[in-house]
Amino acid sequence: MSKQKTAKLRKSVAPFANSDTRISVIQLVNSIIPFFLLWFLAYQSLSISIWLSVGLSVIAAGFVVRIFIIFHDCTHMSFFKNSKANRIVGTITGIITHFPFEKWKREHSIHHATSGNLDKRGTGDVWVMTVEEYREASIWGKLAYRLYRNPLFLFGLGPLYLFLISNRMNRKDARKKERMNTYLTNVSIVAIYALLIWAIGWQAFLMVQLPIMLVAGSAGIWLFYVQHQFEDSYFENEEEWDYVKAAVEGSSYYKLPKVLEWITGSIGYHHVHHLTPRIPNYNLEKAHESTPPLQKATTITLKSSLKSIRFRLYDQATKSFVSFKEFKALEKQAKSKMRMKHSNRGSVTQ
Repeated sequence: MSKQKTAKLRKSVAPFANSDTRISVIQLVNSIIPFFLLWFLAYQSLSISIWLSVGLSVIAAGFVVRIFIIFHDCTHMSFFKNSKANRIVGTITGIITHFPFEKWKREHSIHHATSGNLDKRGTGDVWVMTVEEYREASIWGKLAYRLYRNPLFLFGLGPLYLFLISNRMNRKDARKKERMNTYLTNVSIVAIYALLIWAIGWQAFLMVQLPIMLVAGSAGIWLFYVQHQFEDSYFENEEEWDYVKAAVEGSSYYKLPKVLEWITGSIGYHHVHHLTPRIPNYNLEKAHESTPPLQKATTITLKSSLKSIRFRLYDQATKSFVSFKEFKALEKQAKSKMRMKHSNRGSVTQ
């Protein structure tokens, strides 16, 4: 994509990179209040039916995802015009969703600046190995990667690791403001947990909170995973990498039913978000609909997105994801060609 086209595309979506305080406040009200109400109802329902309680917890988890999108917008300073308001609301929603504001803000900005760049992977990304890297990896390296990419680990244990371990620790090079924000978030979570356990008991607390954390965490990781791990996603080495191409071609348009689109804060328009992160979630659809070039982004649906579960390795030769099974087939073909090549050389020598 030429620099002229790039500038034109970014200019066309610039008008949508403006927050509306009224809409932002409405989103806070219709996201946070229902979450607390559902949490309370899930607790009250334990005396009626554990399954009713679990069902309410699952719905509450959906609102946690929606609150996370508000948190996410705050880290991009796009939810409010005022930076201080973004930091305050971001820290509060970060406590609710168990994400430290300053730490995640920093790591996520690195993700945006390096998404699809094969030479700058590792921060804020889902671990991706290329076919060549996996081929050359040690047995332990391959085992670790296979374990990480296993759906049971990625979407099952992954959320617990993220909430309870990864999000609770600072990076070694974190500055004072980032460290203090993480400490504030951690202390706040511990205080809230302690208060709730004191009020209702640890068993009731876990029966309500654990399903919420697992479902919300799994849904969040799935959204992040599927919108960058589709068959012909964009990945290039540093010298060939382009920010706009990485945004439009390396992020999908996840076309979801309207209810799920609302719950997920329109983050399905991920290509728009990566092109201009300062667009608040409630303007993403408008930007997509009014900009024809953005409508050419890879579109995935709930049904088609399920295929991404089998995508394991990125093949630079074909510029597409392959499964471990397909990798084995590629290895067999390569070995077969090598044997034929040696056989032909032997025939010529004779």
